[in-house]
Amino acid sequence: MRGAAADIPNASRCTTGQAPIVLTSTDPIRTAPGLPSFVTGRRTLPAGALEAFLRDGAGGSRGFWARGDHWIAHRGVLGVLDEARADGDRFDAVRSAVSEAGSTRFFGGFSFRDDHIPTSVWRAFGPALFHLPELELESRGGADLELRGRMALEPGQAEDEASRALEARLEDVAKRLMPQPGSHRARRCGARRHATERSAWERAVEEALSAIRSGRVSKVVLARTLDVTPDGPVDPVDVVLRLWDANRGAHVFLFEPEAGEALLGAAPETVATLWNGRFQATAVAGSIRRGEDPDEQAALAATLLASHKDREEQRIALDDMLERLRPLARDIEMDPEPHVLALPSIQHLETRIRARVNSGRDVLDLVRGLHPTPAVCGRPRDAALDLLAEEEPFERGWYAGPVGWVDGDGNGVFVPALRTGVLHEGSWRLFAGAGIVEGSVPALEWEETAIKFEPVLRALAASGVELEGGDVSSEEEAEARERR
Repeated sequence: MRGAAADIPNASRCTTGQAPIVLTSTDPIRTAPGLPSFVTGRRTLPAGALEAFLRDGAGGSRGFWARGDHWIAHRGVLGVLDEARADGDRFDAVRSAVSEAGSTRFFGGFSFRDDHIPTSVWRAFGPALFHLPELELESRGGADLELRGRMALEPGQAEDEASRALEARLEDVAKRLMPQPGSHRARRCGARRHATERSAWERAVEEALSAIRSGRVSKVVLARTLDVTPDGPVDPVDVVLRLWDANRGAHVFLFEPEAGEALLGAAPETVATLWNGRFQATAVAGSIRRGEDPDEQAALAATLLASHKDREEQRIALDDMLERLRPLARDIEMDPEPHVLALPSIQHLETRIRARVNSGRDVLDLVRGLHPTPAVCGRPRDAALDLLAEEEPFERGWYAGPVGWVDGDGNGVFVPALRTGVLHEGSWRLFAGAGIVEGSVPALEWEETAIKFEPVLRALAASGVELEGGDVSSEEEAEARERR
């Protein structure tokens, strides 16, 4: 774990022995042994400043986390938690780093696998990466927004001097955030698409079904990729805001640790939400398309509820989550029956889970215990992970890993990075998976993953990316090269 700071002149870092120390403060200012201090300030802003806030942070780190009308955006970096090693307990390393932070939130996430090595499209995303932002803008669904800022104290600097500098900084930021309708227009650009070979993916599904019949696993979640390469730059802020507009029932997120290296998505479920000892999560699995009108939607929802295959897939996910939760929590409650979660292009079976965590447990204990759930991996966990390593010809990186925020009090919200696109060197790689259980049909699972690509594809299209035409597979590209 490395403590680091970037993006602003007054950022600083401190390391004690082998343990990472990151900037921490509350409002009013607080110091703790070995921790540098900073001042904090806040202002109230009218609604409508979100887009300008994120665009004004172009060229640096940015983030956005939303569910419905509740959201928080951040930009700039005061401190970095970067677990770059593929060994040790990365969850405990993050906990140690934030333990003195009180209610201060750190935003980021974890890779899907413990042994992840950041390369290629995942170059900017290590096994664990969290940012303490310089600026945050938050809405809880009301008319006003809260702008929060942080500025590190330089050696020997008086608190009132730093506070005045921060107030001037916040005043300058606020002036630039006044809404200017029509000031931004997304550029139109063409794009090339490159998809996973369908024949290869369906062969992988058949291998998974063979493993299920042999008793090696009861479920495995196979993913595939779709690469979209636009002819010009596409701002991830354009994409995530359009993704949010169309997916208010999902957990929409953007994490851009470096300019031009970003992860975004719209997760239908939560891994763990913890606030003051109260835990919530959802077990989501089983899928069917949404339908073209309310009548078709209702008929498809009834089909999903009556599907033995989909009910079994969702039951596997629920049972595993409950089994792993019991050592960590008490007073566990859940919905007596799954209900249908309707999203813009797809419907799922969902069960809500609630509990009180045991004394001394925090959100990272819960994430470590629950991730990866059968909804993103399979069951048994280790056997499913081994099967995925054999059958998926790409690096999952942070796809299906837990992303969100954690504070020093142990509270936090983490969702799996699903319906995901990762931006790297101007190109986007999309990921989509399907749960394979006894009774799965390869062709239908391919269609399910195609539906799961739609949220990010539609957001890209709404951001100016022309996506006419079908996907190009590796097989088709090889034939084209031979013809040339």
